[in-house]
Amino acid sequence: MSKATPKRTWFADSTPPGERAWHDLVISESVAGRDITIPVYVWKGKEPGPIVSVTAAVHGDEINGTGTIRSIITDPPFELQRGTLVMVPVVNILGFELHSRYLPDRRDLNRSFPGSASGSLASRLAHSFFNQLTKHCDYGIDLHTAAVRRTNFPNVRADLSIPELHSFARAFGTELVIDGKGPKGSLRSAATKEGCLTVILEAGEVWKVESSIVEYSIRGITNCLRYLKMLEGKPTLPAYRLETDAATWVRASVGGFLEFHVGPGDIVHEDDAIATSWNLGGEEVETIRAPRDGIILGMTTIPSVAPGDPVVHLTFPKKGSISRIERLVDNLDDESLHERTRGDLSRSFVVTEHDDQEE
Repeated sequence: MSKATPKRTWFADSTPPGERAWHDLVISESVAGRDITIPVYVWKGKEPGPIVSVTAAVHGDEINGTGTIRSIITDPPFELQRGTLVMVPVVNILGFELHSRYLPDRRDLNRSFPGSASGSLASRLAHSFFNQLTKHCDYGIDLHTAAVRRTNFPNVRADLSIPELHSFARAFGTELVIDGKGPKGSLRSAATKEGCLTVILEAGEVWKVESSIVEYSIRGITNCLRYLKMLEGKPTLPAYRLETDAATWVRASVGGFLEFHVGPGDIVHEDDAIATSWNLGGEEVETIRAPRDGIILGMTTIPSVAPGDPVVHLTFPKKGSISRIERLVDNLDDESLHERTRGDLSRSFVVTEHDDQEE
């Protein structure tokens, strides 16, 4: 659980048990020679336990996680009893200030970990953050959204080949758990190699703080802390759970203007209509269909597409399990978090029924 002998003293040591405090973490300096800092919130339980980091905005335009951390700090949904919770509302402060995914030099911070003290700006920022914070933590929860012009139904991603990390990922309580080591240079990949077992949540859109995504995120963070015995109680179970490493983007074959027939989190069957593409003269040019049974993991939010553009990100359950999942979803109350999230994420575009009788 908690590392008994940390590699070195660190800023969180100055926060006494049972207390909370803000710290300014110096990560670089400006061209004027002034310190560039990011705010970090340390919350310690009264008893010792694991050290867990919750990070957001590693991509500077992905701010659902920033809103989540702000909500936890301003209106705490739990009382931490054991261990240490370290929350970073914005990791990529330079990208955040520009409303950009990337750093000012156009490098991706989330492809730069663990970084280097003598490398590029991105590499130096990653190195500073990784050494001052990540290396001291036992577990990490990194909050992300889909990329620009896309949205994601909440899903946790982690290297499920590591038994303890597999259990931690399941504890978060999303319906969709995607198996993978993560891209080279990503915070979760580098952190996990260092011994800070890290999952990411992918949920919602850039440039937004979406209420249902914040609720999903807080529930998941609470679940993970309960799993680690940092809080009393047991994790809340999801409506269903699909663990898979199988997913693909379904793409447009021709250019056109899309009319969507599905939303994030929807269940589709092989050959179901996903979207209809029209030319600007009002003629139908293509019906895009599901290649097999699956669940809509994510999708584009912009209806204009060129040939080869991604339309929906489809993830696949084991053969035969889609019917069981469908029955469970059909029995959910409309006010359940799962159903409210599906509805909320679909409000960024128009979803219509497809009439197969016209073909």
